[in-house]
Amino acid sequence: MFVPLATFLLGYFLGAIPFGLLLTRAARTEDLRSIGSGNIGATNVLRTGRKDLAALTLLLDALKGTAAVLIARSFFGPDSTLPLFAAAGAFLGHVYPVWLKFAGGKGVATYLGCLIGLAWPAGLAFALVWLAVAALTRYSSAAALAASALTPAILWLLGEPAAALLYLTLTLILWYKHKGNIARLRAGQETQIGNKG
Repeated sequence: MFVPLATFLLGYFLGAIPFGLLLTRAARTEDLRSIGSGNIGATNVLRTGRKDLAALTLLLDALKGTAAVLIARSFFGPDSTLPLFAAAGAFLGHVYPVWLKFAGGKGVATYLGCLIGLAWPAGLAFALVWLAVAALTRYSSAAALAASALTPAILWLLGEPAAALLYLTLTLILWYKHKGNIARLRAGQETQIGNKG
């Protein structure tokens, strides 16, 4: 019981690093939580007008998920279920960080980063679906919802049933965090990529 909990906490505290907030504060941009969605993720960082900071936020938010999984794998091996605990911790740490009173991001980049660490072909599939939907709609939220909806099935088809079950749970959380976006998409009021709002 101690080792799974310790692995989960390792992932959680890595995931809870709010890179978007730290980078925009260091750059002295607008307060990230006072613009757009108020989110601390890369899409909202883009609304500050700093594409470089948005790209760096996306990269770091993904890498903290990948790092959590790879650290767990380095200690316990690729066949262990413990990397799944690290992935769950990293995702939940980003979405519910203790440092920000559990008000974090929506988890898309960290979701992808963990997925790359667990099963990179599934991560590649996620990225391709995201890019295709984003190119067609210019809605980051729609792209994330579509890509995440397919992820558990992709993991199952890749012969990763435990990861598929975990990602079914993470996908439900991700969709819950996007409930406002879903309402705006249905109303035709969602902000498109690159626009302030």
